[in-house]
Amino acid sequence: MNRSLAVLAVSLFVAVPAQAALKPGDAAPAFTAQASLAGKAFRYSLGDALKKGPVVVYFYPSAYTQGCNIQAREFALNMDKFKAAGASIVGVSMDSIARLNDFSADPEYCAGKVAVSSDADGSIARSFDLKIVERAGAKDSRGVEIDHGFIERTSFVITPDGKVAATITGVPAADNVRQALAAVEQLRGGGKSAASKPAAM
Repeated sequence: MNRSLAVLAVSLFVAVPAQAALKPGDAAPAFTAQASLAGKAFRYSLGDALKKGPVVVYFYPSAYTQGCNIQAREFALNMDKFKAAGASIVGVSMDSIARLNDFSADPEYCAGKVAVSSDADGSIARSFDLKIVERAGAKDSRGVEIDHGFIERTSFVITPDGKVAATITGVPAADNVRQALAAVEQLRGGGKSAASKPAAM
């Protein structure tokens, strides 16, 4: 598969809306995972993060792919707004921790601001009822072959009591971030959030 076809395959995949993701009101599965922030690996715990406020858990296909690059950059650029709303962010993909160390530190994308965790066996994604699609032979934006499956792009806004407040899926990467921010700001204002419907592509 040449590079342009690989990019097209990735683009088509990320446009597919979720079919059975957890919905608002569902209990979010607690998880711990190896993660990276600013190029340094650490152990991430959703339970510990929720003790400090709402958490945006965003699942994405792979580091260094077109939509995921945009999404990570948008989260990084808006990090202060998420913090002002009392929320933290963690990304989840099937990338290895080595790839995530690069991605989390990359000034163009996570920029040392966004924590990203490794779900190498896909168990975290499955616990959130997300699909995993194999993409053998796909290459990332650096030309490096991707050796793992792609988790569908879906963000969950989770309240401190462990409930899903919003499920955001089927929208372009930048819109995913904007809708996640709107959801946490709505929580901050005391409003109720709801599942976001897929947008026209």
